[in-house]
Amino acid sequence: MSRKMILHTVRVGIVAAIFAGGYLCGSVTGRSANAQMGDLGNQLLQQATESGGMLGSVAELGTTITDMQKNVSALQKNIEVLKKVQTALGGK
Repeated sequence: MSRKMILHTVRVGIVAAIFAGGYLCGSVTGRSANAQMGDLGNQLLQQATESGGMLGSVAELGTTITDMQKNVSALQKNIEVLKKVQTALGGK
């Protein structure tokens, strides 16, 4: 192999090693920002609700639907517990 080919191969190898090292360090120390986005979304939704108009109404509807979903989920858990108790007591 010629000297020029060897230098080119070494340069490509160095660039690949730097990229791989950066990728490895970034994947090991990476942090998720999901927890911060939830608070930001709630703040934006609250501001939209307070603004009034069509956007405020839609934001208020979204908040109401979310609250209703939480209530339905809680009721479903309670129904599952009641079914387990009924089965344990020998009911249908």
